[in-house]
Amino acid sequence: MAKVDGASEEQSALIFLGTGCSGGVPKAQCLIRPSNPPCPVCSQSLSVKPEHNPNYRCNTSLLIDYCQTNGDHNYILIDVGKTFREQVLRWFTYYKIRRVDCVLLTHEHADAVHGLDDMCSMQQSGLVNDASQIPVYATQECMDSALSRFPYLRKSEHKQGRVDWKIIEENFEKPFVASGLQVYPLPVMHGEDYVALGFLFGNKCRVAYVSDVSQFPSTTEDGE
Repeated sequence: MAKVDGASEEQSALIFLGTGCSGGVPKAQCLIRPSNPPCPVCSQSLSVKPEHNPNYRCNTSLLIDYCQTNGDHNYILIDVGKTFREQVLRWFTYYKIRRVDCVLLTHEHADAVHGLDDMCSMQQSGLVNDASQIPVYATQECMDSALSRFPYLRKSEHKQGRVDWKIIEENFEKPFVASGLQVYPLPVMHGEDYVALGFLFGNKCRVAYVSDVSQFPSTTEDGE
């Protein structure tokens, strides 16, 4: 279920941090070089507060507030894109979220991974849990691409690194457990020849989260 005001502290919840395109909404171009008449969607962002504006959207991202049977909460983040810092300022403060326990990455594009540096800065300042590294689940291809842009997140002989990379197996057949939550990877087509991931999770209520998709392969459609 989505996070709502007054939700029980003993319930799990889904917090949609962003539902926008890679560039976000409003588009900067629409605001600095407005058309005549101006774009009704982007121009609205100047007059309505972001938290009450359905057209003020950050990069696609989901925060799973997973309440375990013992009442403890784990916070599982799906994707950490270019607008992650703004998502923290808007929604983490609003819902009083103090940490991220692990991250799931759908693919290596900028709108899914370019907030890794901001996330690690949060970790250093104590916003993440007590562990020195944060687990990040990704395919080998996604991890390699992210490390080519953020090489200092790599573990080396003399440096522990700030991210504990967890590789999602290529066959995508096996579920994995992220911060206590069992997750099934869902391969989907993102464009004509590029495979991204969605995720299936939940026990009492099954939730399939797919953010960037152009086509569902038959193996995903016919799966659990």
